[in-house]
Amino acid sequence: MDREQLLRDTELFVLDMDGTFYLGDRLLEGALGFLEQVKRLGKRFVFFTNNSSRSPKDYIDKLERMGCKITRQQIMTSGDVMIRYLKHFYPGKSVYLLGTPPLEENFRENGILLTKDRPDAVVVGFDMTLTYEKLERACTYIREGADFLATHLDINCPTADGFIPDCGAMCAAITLSTGKQPKYVGKPFGETVDMVLELTGAKRDHTAFVGDRLYTDVKTGVDHGARGILVLSGEATIEDLKSSDVKPDAVFAGLGEMGGCLAGFETH
Repeated sequence: MDREQLLRDTELFVLDMDGTFYLGDRLLEGALGFLEQVKRLGKRFVFFTNNSSRSPKDYIDKLERMGCKITRQQIMTSGDVMIRYLKHFYPGKSVYLLGTPPLEENFRENGILLTKDRPDAVVVGFDMTLTYEKLERACTYIREGADFLATHLDINCPTADGFIPDCGAMCAAITLSTGKQPKYVGKPFGETVDMVLELTGAKRDHTAFVGDRLYTDVKTGVDHGARGILVLSGEATIEDLKSSDVKPDAVFAGLGEMGGCLAGFETH
C-alpha cells in the first residue's frame, strides 16, 4: 500500500505528542494544519502519550496554550492504560505506586487502592519525584511477592536540554536488584491498542499509530493489526530505519507533510 492510500484508508489517527506534535513547548510545523485536514475529511484523531508523569488534564491545558483545544476523550496516557488493566485484572487489590502526584491523583480518582504497606502489586510510572526510599520499598515488596507492573518501557524522555531517565530506566534498576521483569502496558503493547479501539469504536485495520519512535509508536501499530506511521520530526532517523526490525507502513517528514497529502483529498 502506498503512503497516499494508507492515509485515505485511515479513519483514526493515534498521535504521539512530544517529537510528533510538539517538541518541548514548541508546536511542530504543520501540526495544527494536519488536524484541520483530518477534521475536514471527517476522520478522527486522538493523542496518546507514554509519558505517565502528567495527568490528562495537564496535557489538555498544555495543548490549549498551543492553540489546540481537545476533550478528555481525545487524550490517553499509559497511566490510563494501567488503570484499565488494574481494574480488569486486580479489582480491589492494593497498589504501591512509584509515580508523580498527578499520576497518584489519576489513580485515586479512578478508584485504585493505593497503599504504602504490603501491596498486591507495585506499579512503576515515569516518577520524576523518585526517592531512594521509594525505590527500596518497591524492590522489597517485589521480593516479598508483589507483582511488578509498569506503565511504559521508554528508557529516556526527550527534553529541550537532552534526555532524562524514564520509566524503563527505573524498572531496569529494580530488575537488577530483584531479578524480576515488569509487565508493561503502554505503547507498543496490545493493552494500549485494545483500550484505544474500545474507547473510540474504531476498526483496527483503519487505525494508524503515528509517532517519532520505531520501538513504541510504530511498533504498536504494526504488531497489533493496525498501521504504524513514522515521522522524522523527533527521535528516529533514516539511519535508524535501515537497522530496525520494526518496519513502518509509511514514513513522513512530519505531520506537516501528512497534512499536505490530506489537503489534496476531496471530501465525500
